Amino acid sequence: MSATTGTRCSRRSSRPSRTPTLAICHHEVPFAGVGERPESYPVFAAPRSIAPWIASMGWDACTTASNHSWDQGFEGVVTTADLLDRHGVAHVGTFRTPGERKQPVILTTEAGVEVGLVAGTYGLNGFVMPEDQEFAVSIGDADNLLAQARAARRAGADIVVVHVHWGDEYVHEPNAEQVALAEQLTASPDVDLVLGEHAHVVQPITKVNGKWVVYGMGNQVAQNESTRVATYEGITVDFTFTERADGGFEVTRAAYVPTQWNHYSPGNPIRIRPASGERLASVREAVNLLGGNRGLVED
Repeated sequence: MSATTGTRCSRRSSRPSRTPTLAICHHEVPFAGVGERPESYPVFAAPRSIAPWIASMGWDACTTASNHSWDQGFEGVVTTADLLDRHGVAHVGTFRTPGERKQPVILTTEAGVEVGLVAGTYGLNGFVMPEDQEFAVSIGDADNLLAQARAARRAGADIVVVHVHWGDEYVHEPNAEQVALAEQLTASPDVDLVLGEHAHVVQPITKVNGKWVVYGMGNQVAQNESTRVATYEGITVDFTFTERADGGFEVTRAAYVPTQWNHYSPGNPIRIRPASGERLASVREAVNLLGGNRGLVED
């Protein structure tokens, strides 16, 4: 599972909560089918027991569009959506039917703020979806993502968050395609926040066209080669949106929490904890690589 996002939303008449109004995770790989064993690199299938764990930890929604979305074919897409549904976790990025693909995913906060979620991936590691199933995975090109954002706004979303699976693995600096897509997305009035995954290392947080872009949140639970130290680093980001006088919403607080964890071995379970020492310095350097993030807080 990749790192995560907390979003707080408040009406002008309400005081912002210090508890995340919405918590969003990125679930990168499909779940294994009933009676099937989990699979690891290069074609993945996640343990089914993760689905109730996601729900028990308080995640309201997960994005599911990634380069591994088709690792278990269409059956994996359906299995993943069914399991998340069963445990009350909303999801976007992969779809069971054309009708589901056309229905914007909008979550309503306790304050009545409508938050639309959009997701897409740069590709599928060479897998090709059958023509009659191309609806099943959202590809992360600008036209597709902007069309989804526009649909969410028209369906009543006060805030639209776009999540993109993009970038070069193990590289902290965003590539040219990421930068160009971030420019296109943030130029749209239908997009309020852009989040990214895939590099498996932390990438910068910055502003583009006056809107926050988190290029990459690293990992949260992962077991890469222990020599790839930066893959054991991640960030959880936290954005507070407040209603403006004109009825729109804007980010009034942007923050991130640096985290790290250990490599699993028998008798040595994974423990996620606040980053410290060299790991903290590494996360800070990556977050601030591009600058342009004045006002960003480290929690």
